[in-house]
Amino acid sequence: MPHHVEHDSEGLPIPNRIKAKPVKRPGQIVAAIIVVIFAAMIVKGLITNPRFEWNVVWKYLFNERVLEGVGYTLLLTVISMVVAIVLAVVLAVMRKSVNPVLRGVSWFYIWFFRGTPVYTQLVFWGLFAVLIPRLSLGIPLTSVEFWSIDSQAIITAFNAAWIGLALNEAAYLAEIVRAGLDAVDPGQEEAAKALGMKRSMIMRRVILPQAMRIIIPPTGNETIGMLKTTSLVLAVPFTLDLQYATNAIANRIYKPIPLLLVASIWYLFITSILMVIQSMLEKHFGKGFQARPVGPKGKQPPLPGKTDGEPKDDVNKTNQAEFMGYTA
Repeated sequence: MPHHVEHDSEGLPIPNRIKAKPVKRPGQIVAAIIVVIFAAMIVKGLITNPRFEWNVVWKYLFNERVLEGVGYTLLLTVISMVVAIVLAVVLAVMRKSVNPVLRGVSWFYIWFFRGTPVYTQLVFWGLFAVLIPRLSLGIPLTSVEFWSIDSQAIITAFNAAWIGLALNEAAYLAEIVRAGLDAVDPGQEEAAKALGMKRSMIMRRVILPQAMRIIIPPTGNETIGMLKTTSLVLAVPFTLDLQYATNAIANRIYKPIPLLLVASIWYLFITSILMVIQSMLEKHFGKGFQARPVGPKGKQPPLPGKTDGEPKDDVNKTNQAEFMGYTA
């Protein structure tokens, strides 16, 4: 009976190939069984516990007041993050500036807003009209005014809410942007300067696009965090967000647990959508940085000088392909 000899991807024989058996890992199987049992117990408890009152949850899940709260929560999140991102980029660029005044102002801003609780800052913005009754435009350090307006007309509860959230978030995002800028190879900036590009253009066309790969993941996490931080705008006070809407209904019908579940379901739903968007952005800005699969199953185009029938991951033959013109 002829002895069967295996062959590699190029058709060459592999004599006396070792048949390695996978190592058994019973610990992983036991851990998986324990996790499944605990998960089943939790799900059973959520479904069968009458105190959750799921009938009340489904009744108010699409309540008009709740849906309005979802809309305002999303609006606060979007406005706050857009303003915070723009301000964070400015602050990060100021931190890298050669001007010591700009660096000092940026450092003080980040130090102050990271060092005080967001709830305290929101309370301050709610009292802004008390502290500064009128906003005016004129000659600094004099009593000359060209224009003035009542502060309450501009710093409404909604405006105070997104301003407070945005200013606080900008301090955290500024450090994220700075870390992303520092992660770009300094040679990129030097090469751009050698081409005669201005500093502003280098930042806009060379450094920022490359830094986005580092900036996007933590910024996505901050956006999800901002969605949940909107529940603190009661400190302003702003009373149209999702958390306040569900609390108001719960206080009216004396059923806090079902309405907390309503708020949780909506927060989880919106967070899931944001996570998908974050993943898509990471893939977009990470183009050219992902590791390609190796082995015969890796779907890569053939290397120069190779045919479709040859392995596409043969590193040893790369030189042969590159120097074909010299050895032919």
